Amino acid sequence: MKKGVLIFWGIILAIIVLGVASSFLVSARPNKLESFAQCIKDSGTIFYGAYWCPHCQATKAMFGSAAKHLPYVECSTPDGSGQLPICQEKGITSYPTWVFPDGTSATGERTLEELSEKTNCPLPA
Repeated sequence: MKKGVLIFWGIILAIIVLGVASSFLVSARPNKLESFAQCIKDSGTIFYGAYWCPHCQATKAMFGSAAKHLPYVECSTPDGSGQLPICQEKGITSYPTWVFPDGTSATGERTLEELSEKTNCPLPA
């Protein structure tokens, strides 16, 4: 093979390796919303949703990797055709539904500011 072709493929390989390495570094970085999501959970708030609900997915996406700390309760049956008993017993009729410590609830997508206000959890700077 010619020297120019080897250099070309060497550069391509280096770019791929750097891209993969940087994706691991970015995902390992702590999310600034982790403490906020944990505070929401610690407040006693509950986030009811369904895996097929686009508004629930958007809410989780808003938190990014910190979504794993949210007090999420799945309401849908695995086949998506029914509701689990825990949500039936709580009277959950739409998704997402947030139930706050003061007994109030809110449905639909909520902003971080609204969640902060209802849970008394400070938003990160």
